[in-house]
Amino acid sequence: MSSPIIKHQLHWLTGQFHEPDKEAMYRRESEPRVRAESCLTLSVAALIFGMFAISDYYYIGPGTALYLLLVVRALVVVSCLTLAFVIRRRGGYARRIWLHALPLWILATGIILIIPLRPESLSTQVTSLVVAIMAFYLLIPNLLPIVATASLYLSVGFLVAAVMAADISAVVALRLLLLLVMANAVGFFALLRLEKLQRKQFALLQEERVQNHQLVEEIAHRKSLEKQLRMVAERDALTGLDSRLYFMQRAQELLAQSQRENTPFSLFMIDVDHFKAINDTWGHSQGDRVLTAIAGTCMKSLRPQDVIGRFGGEEFIVALPNTQPEDAQGVAERLKQQVAELSVIEAMPEHRLTVTIGIAGAATAETDLPALIKQADRALYAGKHDGRNRVVMQNPTMLKT
Repeated sequence: MSSPIIKHQLHWLTGQFHEPDKEAMYRRESEPRVRAESCLTLSVAALIFGMFAISDYYYIGPGTALYLLLVVRALVVVSCLTLAFVIRRRGGYARRIWLHALPLWILATGIILIIPLRPESLSTQVTSLVVAIMAFYLLIPNLLPIVATASLYLSVGFLVAAVMAADISAVVALRLLLLLVMANAVGFFALLRLEKLQRKQFALLQEERVQNHQLVEEIAHRKSLEKQLRMVAERDALTGLDSRLYFMQRAQELLAQSQRENTPFSLFMIDVDHFKAINDTWGHSQGDRVLTAIAGTCMKSLRPQDVIGRFGGEEFIVALPNTQPEDAQGVAERLKQQVAELSVIEAMPEHRLTVTIGIAGAATAETDLPALIKQADRALYAGKHDGRNRVVMQNPTMLKT
């Protein structure tokens, strides 16, 4: 959100947001700061107001006027300290504007009442008055309209009390009026600028939060897309097995690990017998069902550490780490039997699915994955040439079952 936009959202005279919801949100989020600052400034103001009792004694000495002054100061101090405690616990001008406004009116009334009780000290009280006005605007947290109203009450009340009790001349009253107007003008525009700056900062912070939230959502969306892309790249869409490329990556890692640890490694390839005839006779949808059923059977028959992928068409490929070729042959025989027991073509319930499996084992530490696949493929085609529905293991000499 740019600065010009923020500027148009603020009231030119109060510095508040035009939107009630945004203004309410700003006040709610400002509550902790407002409570702490109000509690501190009211406590300090009460302490300073009470300490002026020393000057009261110096100016008027013991007597009824002094006692009345002490009562006024005691009431103001106790009221301010009580309100500071209440504001600390329950303050916040999001809901209790009056609670924050009340101390200003109490302090203003106390300052005004001092004039008729100490008229001879008017010159020193004028200085205190100006300080109090600036404190109203800049030190005690409150909304600008409330501060301006309380400060106007203090200024008018002080001027009227000075004219009536101190018997000042018209020239002095005029000077005092100009001083009060100047003090209020400076305080008003200083607080107006502060209110606008605080709300602009809040608006920028809100915009940053929205952008951060959008960024988090965008990152999550991108991660989701990346996950989907990985799934597309790593998984065969039909069978859910590893894609050919992903299988090659995983199998290469397993083979390298086996060679480092000097453990056996086997690999076999599976081909669905007469798959073209299945597609031609019963349709590609039935062919897809056959591939899916065989893939599921393979997944159930293998160990968690084994890796299986769809190599292409009706061919599957399996990597078996830490497995001797003889043990892989047992796994392949069991898998071949389980496939033969499947019945997935309703149109031809008597049709029996069969697979041919070719097995290869890593003979030396120099054997690479493409060489193993080539050996398994050679064993596979030897089995298909010999009549299909069999397991063939590639060894230095061919072993047939």
